[in-house]
Order: sequence, then C-alpha cells, then structure tokens
Amino acid sequence: MKQISKLAWRNLWRNKRRTMITLASVFMAVILAIAIRSFQKGVYGNMISNSVRFSTGYIQLHSKGYWDDKSINNSFVPDSSLMRGIKNNANVSLTVPRIESYALASSGPHTKGVEVIGIDPTAEDEMNHLSEKMKSGKYLKLNEQGILIGDGLAKYLQLGRGDTLVLLGQGFHGMTAAGKYEIQGIFHFPIDQINNTVVYLSLPESQKLFAAEGRITSLSMMLKKPDQLDKTMKSLKASIDSTMEVMEWQKMNKSLVQEIQGDNAGGIIMLAILYLVVALGVFGTILMMTIERKKEFAVMIAIGMKRIKLMAIVFLETLFIGCLGIIGGSFIILPVVYYFHNNPIKLSGAAAAAYQQFGIEAALPTAMNASIFINQGITVLCIALVSAFYPLWYVGRLPLLENLKQ
Repeated sequence: MKQISKLAWRNLWRNKRRTMITLASVFMAVILAIAIRSFQKGVYGNMISNSVRFSTGYIQLHSKGYWDDKSINNSFVPDSSLMRGIKNNANVSLTVPRIESYALASSGPHTKGVEVIGIDPTAEDEMNHLSEKMKSGKYLKLNEQGILIGDGLAKYLQLGRGDTLVLLGQGFHGMTAAGKYEIQGIFHFPIDQINNTVVYLSLPESQKLFAAEGRITSLSMMLKKPDQLDKTMKSLKASIDSTMEVMEWQKMNKSLVQEIQGDNAGGIIMLAILYLVVALGVFGTILMMTIERKKEFAVMIAIGMKRIKLMAIVFLETLFIGCLGIIGGSFIILPVVYYFHNNPIKLSGAAAAAYQQFGIEAALPTAMNASIFINQGITVLCIALVSAFYPLWYVGRLPLLENLKQ
C-alpha cells in the first residue's frame, strides 16, 4: 500500500499542469462553499445577537402570563431567594433587571407613543454597550433623573440635549404615570425601531414614574455558554415557584426563528446548486485527466500491472488532489472569513432599510465556526471521490490493443 501511495503521489507531479487544473477546481469549490456558508451563518448569528442583546437576553424570567399580556400590572418584586437561585447558576453571566411599559411622549406641539424602559445603567451597558451608542450628551447613572432618547425620536419631536420631555401613561394598578424629564443624552442604535420608539430611564426613576416601587417586569439573562441553554433552563425552572415563568429567546422571538429557518432552507438550496456546478467542474477535469492518460494506463497494464492496483493508484490520486484542494482552499479563505468576522460589511440604501425594518443591524459579518470548514470540506471531498468512480470504471474496461496503437 505504501508503494502504491508513493506511486500515486509521484504521478500527480509528472504532469503538473494537468494536476493544477484539477486541483484548482477543488480549490475554488472549497473557497466558494465556505464563503457562502460563513456569510449565511454570520448573518444568522448577528440577527440572534441583536435580538438577545438589545431585547430579551438568552433567557428571561417574568411573572406567569406577562408575555401574553405585557402590562405593568404583571410586574413582580425580585426577592432575595429568587436572585440567589439565579446567581447560583454557574452558566448565568449577567442578570439585567428592567421595567418596561408604554407612554405618550410630548414636547409641546409634537407627541408620539414610546416604549419606556427602566434600566440598571451598569448592567444594561454590560449587556448591549448602550454607553457606546451615545451620539451626544452623557450616559445615565443609577439615581439620575435624566432621560435618554433615540436620535430618530429626537428628530421627530424636534428636541435636543437639555430640552424637556413629558411622559404621560398608566402606572401600576391604574395609577396615573406622569413625569417631566431633562434629556440627558441622545443615542443611536443600528436599528431604527429602537431609535424611533424607545426611551431609557434609570430603574428607580421609572419605578417612581409608574408607581411600582421595587417592582420589575423582567429579568434578562446572558449566558457564558449559550449552547448549554436547555440545561440552564431546566436548572432555573427547578429553582423558581409556580407564579414565575422562564422563557428562552427562541420562544420570545418566534418570527426571527421562522425567518432564519426559511432563509436557511433557501441557503441550502443555493449550496446544492453550487455543489452541482462544483461536481460538474470536478468531474470534467477528472474526465479530461483520464482521457489524456488512456495510453499510459494501457502501457502499465500491458507490462504487468494488475488493473485493481492501477485503479487503487487512480483513486489515491483523486483523494490526494481532493485533500490538497480542501486544505489549500481552507487556508486561503480563513483570513478572509476572519477579517469580515471582525469587520462586517455595512449595508446602505434599500438593503439597509430592509434589514432595519425587521429590527436587524444592517451588517453582513461572517461566522468563525470550525464546523463550517469541516462540513464544506467533507462535502467537496465526497464530490471529488464520487467523481473518481468514472476513471475507476474506465480503467476496469480499458481496451489494451486499441489504446496501445495510438
């Protein structure tokens, strides 16, 4: 076997031009397959990250029934035993308390319905880096009475830093929620829905506004290992009472999950078409290589080489070409994938508007995931090996006299 492998390797480089043509077809197949799939997975990851960081967290704890009726009357008081049970979970890296409700924002002649989110500024900033999104002004501190608004809302209400914003809504158990706040800062998220409709108050100030002292509507949790979400969910459910509910991000963002599933199905169809083109390209180059060598094969059989050994040599040649192409293509595309993972392509115009309409950051990052490289490499190698069946069949049926005369 060692001698056959050595002979197969030497055969590859006797005709470098022919080998390089065949190698290039596998090489390009790997590059295209990894690039397409890494961009797809990167966009899905970005969509999930946006949803998790800017909204629900990986897991959210709230009163039972709150998700179906997001009323401030369904808020709860996070007692010490509840918080201790969450902190004892080794996979929970961050707990973010919020109180969320709705109000009418007014600046005099202009009014607009907004979502008021009361936050712990330190925890919120750790979750979604809100302080880095400040376009002007300064970020909140826990006991400050200022308010943060998005630049889209500021433009609509014709307000700026230092101006006053009036909020009017309904508080806990029908209490009137009314407050007047100085705009302390204006933020800009890469998602228009947040910029146009969200305002942030400190948690104590929002509890005061809604007459809900000490109460919150949800606890959002970030995880150290998101792939252990199911295990973490089971642990949290065992530590809470029947009045509370724990939900994972997939249940809270069903439309996003369905969108990803639908797009992924389309992506698989695109990959299937690519693989078909790749298979034809690889088969074409292997077919060319086989036809060019028919006299060589005939001579080798005529001087005593058994057909089965010749078939083994041809198969190993294809295997070597496939492996070289996969390794080479993976090394070439790796720095490209890494670059776009850290520097996503920023979309603009209609494409950006379409993304932001669905609450998604208008960017195209790639995913740095070893499984993408492994899966695409194995698929392309299988295509190359299936293509090798033709030369094996050809060698097994090769007429000697006809080819020796050429």
